[in-house]
Amino acid sequence: MLKKWLDIIDGVTVKNENGKVVVSGEKGSLERTFTHPKLSLRIEDGKVFIDVKESKRNINAIAGTWKALIKNMMLGVKYGWQAKLKAVHSHFPMKMKVEGNKFILENFLGERNKRSVEIYPDVEIEIKGNEVIVSGSDKEKVGQMAANIEQMTRVKGFDKRVFQDGIYIVEKTHLMGE
Repeated sequence: MLKKWLDIIDGVTVKNENGKVVVSGEKGSLERTFTHPKLSLRIEDGKVFIDVKESKRNINAIAGTWKALIKNMMLGVKYGWQAKLKAVHSHFPMKMKVEGNKFILENFLGERNKRSVEIYPDVEIEIKGNEVIVSGSDKEKVGQMAANIEQMTRVKGFDKRVFQDGIYIVEKTHLMGE
């Protein structure tokens, strides 16, 4: 039987309740269900063990994915994740704002209609001039929120060489403070 393991970060608690892993720390708590008939999770001596009952290539790959997901959850509740985007406009100045749980973009390419995207729970968006900072404890939600904002300004029917207006990801999801 193959075992993959990772150390629990100081200041973070990890609990396993029948495949449902709950990770808690300074920035909140995250939970995710991990179930597979040939894999099992256990927590002992400050470590998370992933036991592989049948060592095959695809099952080892799933075990590695579980390890990475749990590590990202621990890093997220300890430090937090962040993605940076930059708003670029050459023709029409756009106006960005956050109202309630929506990110709103006005005057994009001179449009009268507002474009908006709903903000995921536990994700924060901060606007500093022409920079948009997306932050939160869940790496997947932060990355998907940044991608949704970038896709909101996707231009169809225009020559991309001329109309380069939009909001683009400048720094992919990374740990806060780095």
